[in-house]
Amino acid sequence: MQFPLARITVAFILGIIAGFYLKPNPIFVFGLLIAVFFIFIISYFLQKNTFGKGIYFGLSTYFLSFLIGVTTQIIHTDSYQKSNYTHNETVFKKPQILSIVIREKLKSSNYNYRYIALINHIGSKEYTGRIILNIPKDSLNHTFETGTILRIKGMLYKHKLPNNPNQFDYGAYLKNKQIYAQLYADHEQINISSALKKDIWYYSSRFTSSIIHNLEKKGFNKTELNVAVALIMGQQQDISPEIIRDYQYAGAVHILSVSGLHIGFILLFVTFILKPIPNTKKGKLLKLLITLISLSLFGLVAGLAPSVVRSVTMFSFVAIGYYLSRSVNIYHTILVSIFLILLFQPSFLFDVGFQLSYVALFFIIWFQPLLSTIWSPKSKVLQYIWGILTVSFAAQIGTLPLSIYYFHQFPGLFFLTNIAIIPLLSFIMILGVVVMLLASLDYVPFLLTKPFEWSIYFLNKIVNFIASFEQFIIKDIPFNAYLLASFYLTIIAFIVFFQNPNFKKLTIALISIITIQLVFITNQWKINQQQEWLVYNVKKNTLITERYGNKVALYANDSILKSNQNHNVLQSYLVGNFSTLNAKEKIKNVLYFKGNKILIIDSLAVYPKDSNPDILLLTQSPKVNLERILQNLKPKIVVADGSNYRTIQKIWKVSCEKQRIPFHSTGEKGFYILN
Repeated sequence: MQFPLARITVAFILGIIAGFYLKPNPIFVFGLLIAVFFIFIISYFLQKNTFGKGIYFGLSTYFLSFLIGVTTQIIHTDSYQKSNYTHNETVFKKPQILSIVIREKLKSSNYNYRYIALINHIGSKEYTGRIILNIPKDSLNHTFETGTILRIKGMLYKHKLPNNPNQFDYGAYLKNKQIYAQLYADHEQINISSALKKDIWYYSSRFTSSIIHNLEKKGFNKTELNVAVALIMGQQQDISPEIIRDYQYAGAVHILSVSGLHIGFILLFVTFILKPIPNTKKGKLLKLLITLISLSLFGLVAGLAPSVVRSVTMFSFVAIGYYLSRSVNIYHTILVSIFLILLFQPSFLFDVGFQLSYVALFFIIWFQPLLSTIWSPKSKVLQYIWGILTVSFAAQIGTLPLSIYYFHQFPGLFFLTNIAIIPLLSFIMILGVVVMLLASLDYVPFLLTKPFEWSIYFLNKIVNFIASFEQFIIKDIPFNAYLLASFYLTIIAFIVFFQNPNFKKLTIALISIITIQLVFITNQWKINQQQEWLVYNVKKNTLITERYGNKVALYANDSILKSNQNHNVLQSYLVGNFSTLNAKEKIKNVLYFKGNKILIIDSLAVYPKDSNPDILLLTQSPKVNLERILQNLKPKIVVADGSNYRTIQKIWKVSCEKQRIPFHSTGEKGFYILN
């Protein structure tokens, strides 16, 4: 932290976070930035002869860095731009003619081809912005390539909030990527332009497609090819869900996304190839230029994904320091790469991959040397295995709290996975880059492609074997932000203690353990104070829970009750609320919760005529005259869950509006909660 850029980067990151969550007025922020900039200049000249420039210059520097972070976030947030399609409310209300360009193909869903597309025009006016384009699989026999220009008559749909509690918020995830809407289009709504938008994304996609096409021509097995494309180029769109699940369970899913591990292999390989060039002044400069060009070209081939950009940036700085023969403080290199990446793309800060990559890298640099001193094996084989273990353990310890926070699971066999696949992965990466480069020239020699294909086959088999031991995969771990912070405090405190043990550091480490216990106790106390009754939005089913503290009772139909596993929606709720399911019951016609009487009418349409409920829940599309029921029972609110037909829910909504009774459709508004 004595490095000035460290403190400046921290202030800059805090500014990005403030701009992201507070969403301040841009005019106010830019005005404040100009004012603070003048204060910064004045404080510099007033204190330029003062050693360390004085406290006022320091404060103005950090405040200026903070405001630069806020303005960077504002400038790179598309919704602030007046030309962004979010400022055209008409396109969200009725169909318009949209001119769009395909930017990137995404992984298809069960029913749709999916793309990221850029908007050029809405009607006759120019607009900008990114959307998700969904096209039914049965309406087109081919997919679109990057750069294809389409004219579509359609309407944009804003992202909905999650329909059920504690679910992954896909809409928020897309907003972080500056995607604010989705477009659904059938074949008859699409006009394909004969022209293509030929930019860097187009040529990168064409280059990747030609490699894949040339390998397919030579009979490269489809399953292995999909994994090869993910390993070398970071394209996971065509990998089967079963293979991705195996890599997740084995703790190796990170190798399917091009990251620092892959760029590190590329750097080592290029360095090895360039060894014959003499280390003269011109020779070093030539080596540096070739290395930087190679890393950049690899980034283009891999589609300029966020993980690729940050890894290429990081290793480019390492290469510059190495070839200029200057001592490189790796922590400073990390900070410079973080600062530059966020300066040009601040949204990366909220990307899970970005966070995991830098945390893993930091702990490898900081913690691995300490682990390596525990044992010094004499055998080179043991040294190699011990090196893999210590690096893997350091990275896993560093990313463990963050991984559990985001994914709520932990692969127990990650040690075994790393020992088994890292040597093979080294061979695959080096051979794979050579094969891909030759394939781009339409030269695919059998003596190289077959070993490459077989090595990926064996890699998949090893991962599948390790993943088959599902009993070692710890799933559904409850974890929140307070636990995340307290666990990192404890990990850092103990590493600092073991680096240079003394009584003061031991005291801090033990206090950190007490902090975790206090967080657990406080969290449990808060949970025990809570009581809530929930109706979930589940298609063709009714799911109701009643929670008192951490104990949950489930009310559902026989198909859910007889299942050995909890429904995914229910499991997310249990994990998110640190709760356990302790009772399962079949749905009753009448329930009571905190003095509220709840009447449930199902497809049988049988109910007591004089029940006078506070809440009326309609399930399984009962054939009833709702207006008459409302006049007789006079409930305070009517709730319709996802088991009802949408058409009948529209009729019910009109009936409730006539009687001035609130109507809550879980399909439209999400889950209903009573607490």
